[in-house]
Amino acid sequence: MHPIRRQRLIIVLLVVIGAASAVGLGAYAMSQNINLFYPPVDITAGRVAVGEKIRAGGMVVKGSVKRDPNSLKVVFVITDYKADVAVEYTGILPDLFAEGQGVVAKGALDANGVFQASEVLAKHDEKYMPPEVKQALGEPSKTVAQ
Repeated sequence: MHPIRRQRLIIVLLVVIGAASAVGLGAYAMSQNINLFYPPVDITAGRVAVGEKIRAGGMVVKGSVKRDPNSLKVVFVITDYKADVAVEYTGILPDLFAEGQGVVAKGALDANGVFQASEVLAKHDEKYMPPEVKQALGEPSKTVAQ
């Protein structure tokens, strides 16, 4: 084989190997950072491994929110109306968090079957519209009488 062709072949092979390595490492890194969403029925059915980072979502069961008076620890139960999962969170909850409202929590299941949340996101219904937008659209907003 001619030396110039051999040099070109080596360069092409190195580029292909480098590109394949980059794609493989990128795919591996992304697979480690994926947080899949599971409803409570899948969590209670054992489809989630202990310690696996996931997102769990459902409605907060009315009367289930228990706050520790000495810390920011909150325990509540989420449901999809088929199964319930206890969630434990330490931190400040979002303003829209309330019993009977939808939430999505990021975290992992512990050995006791309690979901240890590292972040809680509150969901609002699709009818919500900020007061500023209502005012801009000319819709009357509900205000508290003074």
